[in-house]
Amino acid sequence: MQTFDVIIIGGSFAGLAAAMTLGRSRRKVLVIDAGSPCNKQTPHSHNFLTQDGKSPAEISKLAKAQVSKYPTVEFLEGFAQKAEKADTHFRVILDSGKEYTAKKLLLATGLKDQMPKKDGFAASWGISILHCPYCHGYEVVDKKIGIWGNGDAGFALAKLISNWSDKITLFTDGQSTLSAEQQQSLDKHHILLNEKEFVGFAHREGQVNKILFADGSAENLEAVFARVPFVQHSDIPKQLSCAFDEHGFVQVDEYQSTSVFGVFAAGDNTTGFRSVAMAVAAGSKAAAIINHQLIDEIF
Repeated sequence: MQTFDVIIIGGSFAGLAAAMTLGRSRRKVLVIDAGSPCNKQTPHSHNFLTQDGKSPAEISKLAKAQVSKYPTVEFLEGFAQKAEKADTHFRVILDSGKEYTAKKLLLATGLKDQMPKKDGFAASWGISILHCPYCHGYEVVDKKIGIWGNGDAGFALAKLISNWSDKITLFTDGQSTLSAEQQQSLDKHHILLNEKEFVGFAHREGQVNKILFADGSAENLEAVFARVPFVQHSDIPKQLSCAFDEHGFVQVDEYQSTSVFGVFAAGDNTTGFRSVAMAVAAGSKAAAIINHQLIDEIF
């Protein structure tokens, strides 16, 4: 059974950034990746210096090529099915049955978005139905934008997006639960409210052009912002008894350490700030702390 200094589960941006830092620290690293990132449908990534406008796949390919130049870093395609503490090490078992051990684990396992049952939603997710204005807002500046939400969450999202367009409608998909004060604030900022139930979105190759209502009517749109529920992409954090916060993210401290000593987490599985830049920063920081911890354990 091969033993590594660090096993990184997840080879997207947080995992790759960590692998580079650890490779440059001469650590023996195994990156296990199943090849199913949550942004695989997104055509362009933004707000990441030097890579603005490139596809996530393009950035990831270049990153992996650069990390692969460090001889102590190995990549393995597969799905990590189980992880457990084994004396002073951690054992990781793949769905193929192969087993590997490491002194430290970094969980960069990401999230899995749960698509609502609305026609056209899943096909348009990440293309014109968007979650992050910092990643995609500039590309829809001054366009006719729909916000899907209700109550406090819907109001907060409409308020956030108001900086990018003055043609915004909040679609509550049923009776509004906004407070009187929230409604007044929307009116003040010329954000429209539509309470009609809708069944989905008309689109062309993921580019939304209409919202389709249950009564058979429709309204033109050019982009939509929405928040969807998610689950952890892997149940390994749960297997290891890592703590979770009230939102369902793996709980980490300022050093990306989980509640289990020797287990770290970075990327989308730990935070609502879901972007390439944030994931890279978190992965780099986690790797530096892991290296320091390994050093401290032998001195």
